[in-house]
This record gives sequence, structure tokens and C-alpha cells, in this order.
Amino acid sequence: LCGVTDEVMLLVAGDLRVALVTVHVPLRRVADLVTVDAILARRRTLERSLRADFGIAAPRVAVLGLNPHAGDGGVLGMEETDVIAPAIAACVAEGLATDGPFAADGLFAAIATGLPGVARYDAVLAMYHDQGLAPFKALAFETGVNATVGLPIVRTSPDHGTAYGIAGQGRADAASMRAACRLAADLARRRARA
Repeated sequence: LCGVTDEVMLLVAGDLRVALVTVHVPLRRVADLVTVDAILARRRTLERSLRADFGIAAPRVAVLGLNPHAGDGGVLGMEETDVIAPAIAACVAEGLATDGPFAADGLFAAIATGLPGVARYDAVLAMYHDQGLAPFKALAFETGVNATVGLPIVRTSPDHGTAYGIAGQGRADAASMRAACRLAADLARRRARA
């Protein structure tokens, strides 16, 4: 409806931001959709959003590998060597501060425990839905927000479903909805000032 093709799903909870290369596709299709062009396009959109929407002057992004242990030097897959590393090199050549590929479990464990060095990343770019959302929701379920960036409008929502199973019972926690409204207001204010 907005006439764009480079939108990115970005999960946000404070300084924790996780973007996705692929979104709602079957896992068996992910490897075919993780291409140099797809990674580069998402990274460019993420760069624009981190600068304009979040006010980060020089964003740094950590890129995850696709395979366990980021391929373990080719033992567990070649996507990191053949696709993801060249995409990161293309990002760096364009002046986009981008590091990786990182093993997802190790990077998110470092984020969760606050290891030094991880705080330097303004966002994580995951290759597929559950690779990014499972750890994000484990770290920030009550406060997480799903923002679609790269749109000419501000679009946010809670990072979880609609909770139909508890609808009408007075048990729903509205914290994520409040966070989504606050983030939408913050993004709108930043865009208005630009």
C-alpha cells in the first residue's frame, strides 16, 4: 500500500534492535532467499532508519550467519563464506559499519549478559524470523515492539500476537502495546524534526 519494496521488520526494545533479512517464509526456503542483494538491501534500509528514525549518527550493525556457529569455517555450510561475508564486504565498501557473520547463539548470549564490545552495535541483522525473534522475545517479551522501517509512514505494533486465548479475561499485559505507542510517537517526532 505504501509503494515500497525495501521495508524491513525491526524489533525494538530500548537499545536492542533486531532486523530480519527474510520474514515469514518456510525455513526450507530461507537459504535461497539469503542473497548478497537481499542482505545489502536490508542493511541499506536499516542504515537509513537508524539514522533518521533513531537519531544514530554512525550506526554499527552486527550481521548473523545462517548456519549454527556461523558455518564453522565451512563445516556446517558455505552460506557464510559464499554469500554473507561478500554482502558484509559490500556494505563496508559502501561505508556502512557492518561486522560479522556472527553465530547467533553467541552474539545473543553476549547481549543478554552485557559482555563488553557488544554494546557497540546499534542493531543486529538476522537471516530469518526465528533466528532473530526467538532471542529477542526471550530478552524483551513485555516491552518489545515490531516496527516496519523503510516506509513513508510510521508503523509499530506489539512484538507478540493478539492473545486471543485470554481475550476478555482481564489478564492481558498491555506493556508491549504501550511500548509500541511510545515508539511510534518517538519516531513521528524525529521525522517531524527532520
